[in-house]
Amino acid sequence: MSDALDRLFATIAARKGADPAGSYTAKLLAEGVEKCAKKFGEEATEAVIAAISRDKTELAKESADVLYHLAVLWAARGITPDEVYAVLRAREGQSGLAEQAARSKA
Repeated sequence: MSDALDRLFATIAARKGADPAGSYTAKLLAEGVEKCAKKFGEEATEAVIAAISRDKTELAKESADVLYHLAVLWAARGITPDEVYAVLRAREGQSGLAEQAARSKA
């Protein structure tokens, strides 16, 4: 999975600064973090709706859209997949409940 995300992110990063007229990714990035965050939220909502409707095919499609828009948001904010992977590695082997409790105390 990380290979696919890494390739996706590389494509997104390559579009940063490209002509927005010729690239949806470049257009999103040119519109700024707020627009990228809004689009991510919209796609996440669509994924939730697909999950609730129990439509596996639609959920798979919306999940791909969520991952794409999340990677665009990362690029807009200057975060790399490696930074996210490092957080995930730090959480490996830790109970989700313990991790949530630790965050709520901070």
